Amino acid sequence: MIIVDTALRKRAAAGHPVRVALVGAGFQGRGIALQILTATPGMKLVAVANRHLDAARRAYTEAGVEPVACDSPAALEAALATGRPAITEDALALARADGIDALIEVTGSLEYAAQVVLAAIEAGKHVVQMNAELDGTVGPILRRRADTHGVIYSFADGDQPGVQMNLYRFVQGIGVRPVLCGNIKGLHDPYRNPATQQAFAEKWGQKPAMVASFADGTKISFEQAIVANGTGMKVARRGMLGPDFSGGNPGAPLVPLEDTVGAFAPHLDAGGPGIVDYVVGARPGPGVFVLGTLDNPRQQHYLNLYKLGQGPYYCFYTPYHLCHFEVPTSVARAVLFKDAALAPAAGPEVGVIALAKKDLAAGEHIGELGGYEVYGVAENIEAIRRERLIPVGLALGGRLRRAVAKDAPLTFDDVELPPDRLIDALYAEQERTFAPRPVPQTPDRSPA
Repeated sequence: MIIVDTALRKRAAAGHPVRVALVGAGFQGRGIALQILTATPGMKLVAVANRHLDAARRAYTEAGVEPVACDSPAALEAALATGRPAITEDALALARADGIDALIEVTGSLEYAAQVVLAAIEAGKHVVQMNAELDGTVGPILRRRADTHGVIYSFADGDQPGVQMNLYRFVQGIGVRPVLCGNIKGLHDPYRNPATQQAFAEKWGQKPAMVASFADGTKISFEQAIVANGTGMKVARRGMLGPDFSGGNPGAPLVPLEDTVGAFAPHLDAGGPGIVDYVVGARPGPGVFVLGTLDNPRQQHYLNLYKLGQGPYYCFYTPYHLCHFEVPTSVARAVLFKDAALAPAAGPEVGVIALAKKDLAAGEHIGELGGYEVYGVAENIEAIRRERLIPVGLALGGRLRRAVAKDAPLTFDDVELPPDRLIDALYAEQERTFAPRPVPQTPDRSPA
């Protein structure tokens, strides 16, 4: 949004910057901190919380700022009140503290993140996050809670879902009807795990399991699920279509994105809600795209003139996503314009369910996303409810009650979950709030 830069300059000139707290000082978190501290006038990073204080300190020192460590809520409040940049291990205290306009959540966790996000919402703070896993599991109810407290709950610009939503809104804004929101991938192998991805992770300073969740399809399933929930779209089938133009070879030449439209065309319905999906082996990657259509012959003529072809489906794309560089824009949109880059429109349309990555035995523990036990695939909420499929975001930390065959979906009956988790309570509340109610049956009063 171009108007954001002007609004932030005005806040800078007035000496009234947008006050931001950051939870999570990993690879992306430190990048966001660097962007706010060095390249975002009119915005101030007032505090960083992380489970390990050294990483929180590094988020500041990489930009040449020395923070003050706070070992209690009182010390944190004092630092914020006097304008000293603060670091803490207590994310919940930070979420509840005064002197903060918005909180950015970028931990990649689920239970921990749910606690922090809900605390921030209840304390009247806007929340912007890069946590597709949390949003794809309980985002609709968190959005509902945010509405109740009069704050914005939003996913971030820069990550692919936010970039897709920006493009979706642009396409709608020029009078073209979006029928598909898409993501571009270079690799998809559901059996990748931390061991197979360790070398890549070490090269880029990332966690092997997180990188594995990109490769095994879990991450893209969450990303497309939250786009579906923001637009009202569905998936064409369990796991999405995901046409692979690489032939399974990540080093194969990439095909132009426009040449992939035919793989989706049989599944597109101009009168339906549209679908979310992805393609492997296309360029420009790692970008995003929207397929749209329109009926007006004169407008079709103009689109052809402007090199978008003869239709009936027109391909719009953004050739990059710049992750942490664009997150501050989302914060400014939330605080200054009450505009979410991407948020659930209502209840869930698509969720991400757990499938067995191998033959699972009774008693086996389900570890982390991108781990050795399960991978996630996108599925329409109607099937999830009908078959009692368990979201992968809830399955983590659970233990198998019985054996599950490789590639089979896990159900709630298959998994014993840990007790007293907020994430489970939020999901149950989400289902009570948004699941269709059974229609009461009228008794048959006809004469016998």
